[in-house]
Amino acid sequence: MASFLDFEKPIADLQGRIDELRETAADGTVDIDAEVARLQAKSDKALRDTYARLTPWQKTQVARHGERPHFLTYVAGLFDDFMPLAGDRAFGDDQAILGGFAQFRGQRVMVIGHEKGDDTASRLRHNFGMGKPEGYRKAIRLMQLADRFGLPVVTLVDTSGAFPGVQAEERGQAEAIARSTEQCLALGVPMVAAIVGEGGSGGAIALAAANKVLMFEHAVYSVISPEGCASILWRTADKAADAAEAMKVTAQDLKGLGVIDMIVPEPLGGAHRDPAMAIAALGDAIGSALGELSGLDPKQLRQARREKFLAMGRL
Repeated sequence: MASFLDFEKPIADLQGRIDELRETAADGTVDIDAEVARLQAKSDKALRDTYARLTPWQKTQVARHGERPHFLTYVAGLFDDFMPLAGDRAFGDDQAILGGFAQFRGQRVMVIGHEKGDDTASRLRHNFGMGKPEGYRKAIRLMQLADRFGLPVVTLVDTSGAFPGVQAEERGQAEAIARSTEQCLALGVPMVAAIVGEGGSGGAIALAAANKVLMFEHAVYSVISPEGCASILWRTADKAADAAEAMKVTAQDLKGLGVIDMIVPEPLGGAHRDPAMAIAALGDAIGSALGELSGLDPKQLRQARREKFLAMGRL
């Protein structure tokens, strides 16, 4: 069972009562089916009602849920014959950004993405999905390799932002992010990016300057985290909810602004409640996007990408 977020407390209380009833009647001497069914229906309605009116800050919490599927989960569910490639051939191998050759529904592709990890040990190993310069330089190398062999590039974005440590800055974090963004725009092959959780700052756009940008229904995508924005504007992270509202971080807002191309529906209650359904929905969206791009030549792909990003923000 998925862990509950703060705003899901009424749902958690109902599920707790259902669990208590089941434990009480574990010996089978008491018939609780009718009461459990009533409470379950009430819980399902509460879940539907809650997720029908999520605020931007609540969507941010859902996007950060520790049980949401991550890069390796999507790779296992959507791609065959994944062959990971390591290193930037300059410094080292960053575990926050992974990638390699794979088969997607019979088509050879290059898949790249952020991996946050799913427990304490793996989160530390993958640095919570916060890429370092060598991670973005690895991504550049893989994109260039895909371009050379004429393979579409698929990226899965899920990061709070690039790693802000001193060592990363010393190794050229800003330059690596800029070069990765430039490489996305220069590709002569189709590129599809999917924001599957958090799309934070330059660490996200470095893998998302694509022909088609998909975004999960409860994902978020912004130039800075709500807490970071609140700290700058109001000198306190306590205003994060106000910042999330003002920044238009949700898929619904960004679709209206033309920043993304498609909203991918999530299972009721978020991708973490039914990862298999979320993976299937993402696979269909990626397949559709790749199909739309399949007939374009390199010049058309670059031009379409250029026009897409130049059009953002125009009145």
